[in-house]
Amino acid sequence: MNRIGIIGVGEIGRALVEGLSEGAQEPPEICLSPRGAATAAHLARHYPHVRVCADNQDVVDHAELVLLAVRPQDYAEALAGLRIDDDRVVLSVIAGVSVDELRRTLGTAAPVVRAIPLPAVRERRCVTVTYPSHPAVDALFDGLGGALPAADEEAFAVFSALTGTLTAHYWYLATLTDWATGHGLAPEDADRYIRGLFQGIARALNDDTRSLAQLAGDHETPNGSNERIRTTWFDASNAQSLAKALDGLLEQLTRR
Repeated sequence: MNRIGIIGVGEIGRALVEGLSEGAQEPPEICLSPRGAATAAHLARHYPHVRVCADNQDVVDHAELVLLAVRPQDYAEALAGLRIDDDRVVLSVIAGVSVDELRRTLGTAAPVVRAIPLPAVRERRCVTVTYPSHPAVDALFDGLGGALPAADEEAFAVFSALTGTLTAHYWYLATLTDWATGHGLAPEDADRYIRGLFQGIARALNDDTRSLAQLAGDHETPNGSNERIRTTWFDASNAQSLAKALDGLLEQLTRR
């Protein structure tokens, strides 16, 4: 796709523009909606192939692929009245809004595809789940770290629910830092150590020859410190609580 339009220029929209642009020899023409005006204007100043359109319809009219990146609670208002010709491809990153619901809202016969890009697409190292598989969309995300087509929309919703655990991970690290500070470490020392500790552990995820359970086992010594915390804090009750929270999120994501 040589012309991409983005409606809703928040964090994900910005990350996609940066991933498609930085270091690219022939980046696509990118048209941005005026929604998220400050970010859109900044991107247009920074990249010569990016421009801000007059309104959402102007974005659609100048794009081959139309990316919808508005918030779920705003999508009906933002998309109301849009005319999308059948020769376009619609790519939605709106959480919890099904393909059928989007098609009813837009009233178009154009292909409608959902995706779950994360901010790491700006560094071209994000695996992005898509549904349904579409050659143009999968090619787009293959260039940004990889496309992972879901088997059906139910599977797509499971992947979507998993993304809801990201900030819990950050909060876990913040809780460890607070605990260490409460036991006398300087806040900056605790923060630096926690960041370094988990950045190092994260690199082990590049080894896909070992399952996640194997990686956990390889980082444990029998009766050692890691095994103690895993079995006393992350016990069966804790795991069930996490599964229950994910089930609740999955139910919410599949209502539309």
